[in-house]
Amino acid sequence: MFQKTLIATAVIGAMLASTAHAETLRWTRSADSLTMDPHSQNEGPTHSVNHQIFDTLLYQDMDVEYQPGLATDWYVHEDDPSVWVFEIREGVTFHEGQALTADDVVFSLNRARHENADMRGLLTSIVEVRAADDYTVEVVTDGPNPLLPNNLTNLFIMSREWAEEHGVEEPQDYAAGEETYAVRNANGTGPFRVESREPDVRTVFVRNDDYWGIDHYPMEISELIFTPIESASTRVAALLSGEVDLLQETPVQDIERLSQADGIKNEQGAENRTIFLGMRMDLEVLDSTDVDSNPFADRRVREAINLAVDATTIQRSVMRGNSEPAGMIAPPFVNGYTEEMDEVLPADVERAQALMDEAGYGDGFRVTLNCSNDRYVNDEQICQAVVSMLARIGVTVDLIAQTRSLHFAEMAREEYDFYLLGWGVPTMDSEYVFNYLYHTKEEDRGSWNFTGYSDERVDELTVAMGQEVDEDARNEMIAEAWQIVHDEILYIPIHHQMLTWSMRDDIEFQVQSENTPHFKYLRFNN
Repeated sequence: MFQKTLIATAVIGAMLASTAHAETLRWTRSADSLTMDPHSQNEGPTHSVNHQIFDTLLYQDMDVEYQPGLATDWYVHEDDPSVWVFEIREGVTFHEGQALTADDVVFSLNRARHENADMRGLLTSIVEVRAADDYTVEVVTDGPNPLLPNNLTNLFIMSREWAEEHGVEEPQDYAAGEETYAVRNANGTGPFRVESREPDVRTVFVRNDDYWGIDHYPMEISELIFTPIESASTRVAALLSGEVDLLQETPVQDIERLSQADGIKNEQGAENRTIFLGMRMDLEVLDSTDVDSNPFADRRVREAINLAVDATTIQRSVMRGNSEPAGMIAPPFVNGYTEEMDEVLPADVERAQALMDEAGYGDGFRVTLNCSNDRYVNDEQICQAVVSMLARIGVTVDLIAQTRSLHFAEMAREEYDFYLLGWGVPTMDSEYVFNYLYHTKEEDRGSWNFTGYSDERVDELTVAMGQEVDEDARNEMIAEAWQIVHDEILYIPIHHQMLTWSMRDDIEFQVQSENTPHFKYLRFNN
């Protein structure tokens, strides 16, 4: 961490030595993209970077409304309800000059279905992707799939020719630490081209003046300089001194100070993301515990933990009011969310201790909690609060907090017994939550279900809600599935995250609830 801070400070010093221009935007947040391979990781900061470089068939704008991207239209085939048709925008070129055709879309969707691709969970219903002609793609699903277009908002389109030239026809195996040409290089059709990249230090983008949307969007940024800075205080200092222009994910302890600083303003809004704890419950014995059984396999222990973790105190003391305590792991944006299920029970240490006694763990146990320290707002501080809260019921927690690149790689290898995770829902539908977090972990579903939970009925409902076109029937399925998992207490919800972006006051740029800045929309008021 110290070394990274030195590097970030050196980069900021170099920025200060140069003269900023109105058309240059200097952007910072706590973490860089995990990879530039557009199909390897389904992860927010990674998508934020890739959205500047690549396009998707459709995307969610700054108001989270669906907009056409590389597809100008999409609809269900008139003769077959299991086929979605996408009409591809003509006259689009990749940054290195290759012409976009339906073949690139077919290649990209199939690449994203590969076993290495974290995006494959969005495409589980696809049976075949085919080009009907040079600018028409047909996607065949295993029955009607009303959600397929929603699943494509972060599905980036690559050039088949470029991928074959550089030997990256398959996505990077991130969990195995694989290095490929696509990890550090990119060739998209998006609004910005990569001019230079030093991972975790600095990435310089320049405007793509051949962008198909050059006359449709403001496109006022000619140069975009991204400098990830891990230290919250260093990020804030960089904004206050004028070394950066826009700070994404403002530290909660600095929101008030920045709101009163000359030349700075805050943009705020609710994020489409819930923060929660996960527990490994399928193993007989856990590696990180000091007991010869698995406490998390007992629902009474999970309930005790839920009662001991005081989300209201975390909201007040850790988040300084900038969160909304949660009772379920889907935010209010999502179809299937209900206020009743999101009710937050008051912390009850006495009841929690009674449940621990009843389960045979009255003397407590020891366990390791794995946490990121640079992914979510105050993630390490949240985990530190959890450590103190669980100590009240005899659970001794050894906290390991580390950078998200390590956190997610180790999580993907199923090395964690107890962990912190945040989850957004870009499809705005509960099926996405169940597909990734509750379905039995298998080749193409349940890829982020590290709890070991498996329930035949939940699996059936997850598949069915992805195929049912009758809205009332779908909602009944969703409600049933939520009730099952809610009763089992499979995750410990903490809060729905709030967002603050701080920036120069001559910038017009609103917070986007997906926490994805589409910089082609940004305007300067000078």
